[in-house]
Amino acid sequence: MFTLHEIEDAHALVASRMCPTPQYAWPQLRRRLGCKVWVKHENHTPTGSFKVRGAVTFMDWLTRTRPDCPGIVTATRGNHGQGQAMIATEKGLRAVVYAPRGNSVEKNAAMQAFGAEVIEFGDDFDTAREEALRVSVTEGLQFVPPFHRELVRGVSTYAYELLRDQPQIETLYVPIGCGSGICGCIAARDALGLETRIVGVVSENAQTAKLSFEAGRPVETGAARTFADGVAVRVPVPEALEVYATGAERIVTVSDEAVAEAIRIFYRDIHNLAEGAGAAPLAALMQEAGANSGKEVAVILCGGNIDADWFLTVMQGGVPRV
Repeated sequence: MFTLHEIEDAHALVASRMCPTPQYAWPQLRRRLGCKVWVKHENHTPTGSFKVRGAVTFMDWLTRTRPDCPGIVTATRGNHGQGQAMIATEKGLRAVVYAPRGNSVEKNAAMQAFGAEVIEFGDDFDTAREEALRVSVTEGLQFVPPFHRELVRGVSTYAYELLRDQPQIETLYVPIGCGSGICGCIAARDALGLETRIVGVVSENAQTAKLSFEAGRPVETGAARTFADGVAVRVPVPEALEVYATGAERIVTVSDEAVAEAIRIFYRDIHNLAEGAGAAPLAALMQEAGANSGKEVAVILCGGNIDADWFLTVMQGGVPRV
């Protein structure tokens, strides 16, 4: 997908805007799961999520190729919108962000703080995305899709940091929403010439990526209702599917109950906040701990932007309902 030089160039660009995120092999997780567990802390970026990396490279591409562009419009459940708003407004561009009705109050507030004009529309992400695309035409704004070559090139830099420094990692668990994260991991692995197995993770309530992977073609689902909102997608991205259909080892599902338990473990064991999508890889590893006994694995903690009410519910032993 990318040459090593293309990813290194992206990393230099991202590093000019933010520090590399930590990656630790936590002994608490090793004791619990019986394997060496590296955590890539994308919850420690300037927006609390990996998405800002893609925003850096996308906005650099946009301002070079369309210098007269007045602004951008995109759709999100929160993390993508924060990254795009942060970098767009820094470059003096207007940032319009569509989110579904009932979206995370705290993610909406964060997007507004980064300079976004936040508009709630539709009942889910995919409906909001369709409206954002329509508005891009009527208002002359650049539509930022959930999956784009320049977004993925930026996102690939977190996997590049991890696998460049820890090439011995045997299996890497990464959540799948629209697919930029898993495709970035595949791209970095391949550019580095490694054999790391990439395992995608989806919610059992939002299985479009898994169903598409298994069918070998895009398969939409009727709904995607999970509190792991970063993976709450019902329409797959064909361009992403082309990459993970051949580059991923497999895709596994996790329940909302398992995700909630993974959030609790992240907080109790290593005192890190994880949102639902950020905890999904650990939930998957917990399911497969026996098969990974004594091995060296990694999980991507892709974001820590969980609403306080949901976090309280989880820490009290519950599961947020959506």
